[in-house]
Formats: sequence, C-alpha cells, structure tokens
Amino acid sequence: MARKDQLSAAEREFFGRVARAAFSNPFGAERLQLDREIAGVGGRLAQPELIRRTMARIREAVGALEEQGRADLRRFSGDDRELLRSALLFEAFHRHAAEFDQLIRQQVADGEEPCAVPFAKEVLALLARRGLSAEEARRTFAFFFQMRRAFYFIAHGLVGTSPCMGEFRRHLWNNVFTHDIRWYERHLWNRMEDFSTLLLGETGTGKGAAAAAIGRSGFIPFDEARGRFAESFTRNFVSINLSQYPEALIESELFGHKKGAFTGAIDHHRGIFARCSAHGAIFLDEIGDVSVPVQIKLLQILQERTFSPVGSHEKQRFSGRVIAATNRPLEKLREQGEFRDDFFYRLSSDVIAVPSLLQRLQEDPRELEVLLELVVERTIGEGSAELVSLVKESLAAEPGPGYGWPGNVRELEQAVRRILLTRSYRGELPVAPGDLRGRLLAAVDGGTLDAQGLLAGYCALLYRRLGTYEQVAKVTGLDRRTVKKYVLAGDAG
Repeated sequence: MARKDQLSAAEREFFGRVARAAFSNPFGAERLQLDREIAGVGGRLAQPELIRRTMARIREAVGALEEQGRADLRRFSGDDRELLRSALLFEAFHRHAAEFDQLIRQQVADGEEPCAVPFAKEVLALLARRGLSAEEARRTFAFFFQMRRAFYFIAHGLVGTSPCMGEFRRHLWNNVFTHDIRWYERHLWNRMEDFSTLLLGETGTGKGAAAAAIGRSGFIPFDEARGRFAESFTRNFVSINLSQYPEALIESELFGHKKGAFTGAIDHHRGIFARCSAHGAIFLDEIGDVSVPVQIKLLQILQERTFSPVGSHEKQRFSGRVIAATNRPLEKLREQGEFRDDFFYRLSSDVIAVPSLLQRLQEDPRELEVLLELVVERTIGEGSAELVSLVKESLAAEPGPGYGWPGNVRELEQAVRRILLTRSYRGELPVAPGDLRGRLLAAVDGGTLDAQGLLAGYCALLYRRLGTYEQVAKVTGLDRRTVKKYVLAGDAG
C-alpha cells in the first residue's frame, strides 16, 4: 500500500480554519471572524470585499496543492483527509457561486420545468479530480445548489442591518441545515420532512418570505443523465392561506376530493398535499384560524404521513415538509381549547419568531433606508437613489420618526407606493404626543381610520390611563403581546 501524504503544520492550521468556516453558519458571528482570520484583515470590511479576499487566500492555498499534485483526497487519510476535504469542497463551491446564482435566477424565470445546468460537467469533473466518487460528486453538487439557494433566498429576501434580523437569518439557515451542517450531511439531508416549522409574528412582518426561503431550499437530487436537477425549486414550494377558505371547502383544498363527494364536486380535485413533491414543502399560512376537526386531520398527516381525499378511503402518501405560520396568540388559543396541544407540539420542531418592523428600527434606525432601497427597486424595477431620498424625506415629515408601523414591512411597501403617487403618507394614526384622544376622534370623524388604527389608538389611551399592558389586556380581551404592539403603534412619538 502506498504511503499516504501528510499536511504540514502550517497547512493543517490554515485548512483547519477553512474547515471551521465551511461548517459555520454564513449569517453568524463565528463565520465573520473566521473570514477575517483567513483573509488576514482586521477592522471592518464590506461583506463582498471580505469574501473576495477570503476566497483569494483559499484559492492560493489550494492552487499550491494543485501545483504539487496534492489536491486529491485519495492521497490523504485520517484527520488530514477530513480537513482537506472540507477546504477543497469549500473552494469548489465558491468558485462556482456566481454560476449557481445565475441558475437560481434562470429557474425563477423559467418556472416549473427544471433548467439545464451547463456548468455541471465542469463541477463534477473538478470533484472527481479531487478524489470524490461519481456518486459522491453528484450528491455534493446537489448540496452545493441547496446551500446556494438557501443563502440566496435568506440574504436577498430578508434584508436588514438590525441585530434581530441578523439573528433571524441565522435561525433560518439552521432550520434548513441544522446547527451543524456536518450532522445534516451525514444523517439528515433526506430526513427533513420530519421537522415541521412554526413561524410566529405580526401581520406584514415577512412570514411568507421566510417560509419561501425554507421551502425553496430543500435538497433536490441532480440527474446527471439529463443534465438537470430532478425538479424545479419553484415547484416544490406550495403555499395556502387557510383564512381565505370557508370551513366547508378547506378540507377539499388541503386534501382534495373525489368527483361526487359533495354537492358541487363535479370533478376530481387534487389538494395541496397531493400537489407537493417528495422534495418539497407546504406552507400553511394562518394556521391559527383552522378548526379543531381540521387540526386533527393535519395532525394525522404529520404523524402518519398519509391522507385521504374527501369522499375517498384511498390512502395517499405525503413526503414533503410542513411550514406553518400565524399572527394569532397560540398560547391563548390553546388555553381556550381552540388550538390542540398535540397539534402545536407536532408542528413546533422549530419555532421562529419573525421580528416586527418597530423592533428592527428601534435596534438600528439605518435599517429603514435599506428597506426603502429594496422596496423602491422592486416597485420600479431598478434602484433609484433619487426616489429613495424622496420617500425618506416624506416619511420623516409625516408620519415621522416615532411612527410604530403597525402593518410592518407590508405597510412600508404600501407607504412607498402611496408616496410615489401622492408624495405623502400619513400613517395609520397621528403620532404627535399631543391630544391623542382628540386626534383619534378626529380620525374617526374624518373616516381615515381602519380597524387596526382604531384598536391601536384605543389601546394607547387605555395604557395612559391604566399604566400597564396587563391591565389593558384585561379590559380589551387581547393578550399582552398584542396590546404592547398596539400601544407602541398608537402612542408612538
């Protein structure tokens, strides 16, 4: 048997650091510090420049191994092999990151038919030269695409500079890959359907975007014969808003029905669980609105992974992952018997709180401009510093920096559109600290107040009188957290 090669002490130290970076959460503080150490830089650098310098150092080290004919895992064993494997794969992944990003954009544009992957042969050949078997190379290539999708949708779909948003992005990454991606790769990559996720947060915070980031980031095998992935990630994420269907129709929308199952069932209908692929995920939005009988049937799916269409005894298998969300107080619903405890516990393999816009801006006011840039770009199709400045000046004048944004990011999006149309946005409630009662009554008389604004103003008045969120909750019948949200919105400034 030929003697195995060994890394030098310096190589072992460097590639050990690279291996830790490869396994760390890209949205976490540990990864940031490791990138700085690998790049050999101190202080603060913009993220793109830091990544560029980090990868330049790694490519230099890997290039030296290639010149020596040592960039081949088959030449090493034990700990050296594991360190080098992580470093070589990390370098290969980032070498093709831009091509993966282009593939993601192309797949979004093309829809449900899987795109051709023109750079697949190049990547598979590189992985083979580095000592992976054909099967290992295909699975690693699929991991690369999965990791890049997760990073792409989390980073681009959930922007923000506040600490709570940084923690939110870190949590979403862990939800996809666990807190240790090595465990995921070894044991869980094909078992994630057993891990349901519950997203909690106020209306308009971005629970749907978070669900899409998780749902579009599942593992999808690569079909080398076709030169494509087995399916499109745009097809494997299916969502439904449960609050929009009447009780009589919701089971049909979820589980499907057979022709003649009930009056009006003139044809067979495939429900959302039948339409979800084996590599996909279902997003059940407004899960707090479903009745107990529907909860029982959903619980059966989560436990047994089977369901039957309405009017049929045929068992169908569901192999996807379930993501659910609600803005309702589940603790109170559980106390009242409106939300089953067993259903809650089966849904909550992971519970993720989506931060409110108010919390984000309180932690970092600069986040407003970041969001305005994104919303303006989405609205007009390109970036515009001039329009961002216009919107920012309008919001500073009215409703002002103390506004509580009760509608969160969704309200901000509409505020931008209204300013582009009318050059003003007054907000849900006046926020000046003067006569709140008078302003509230004036808004009611003027017909400019919706139900959310009315409730926010009323909670703020009660809080001024009673002094605690608990007392306001007792009077209004709301839970304390909801009361606090409304008080901050109605009494901001």
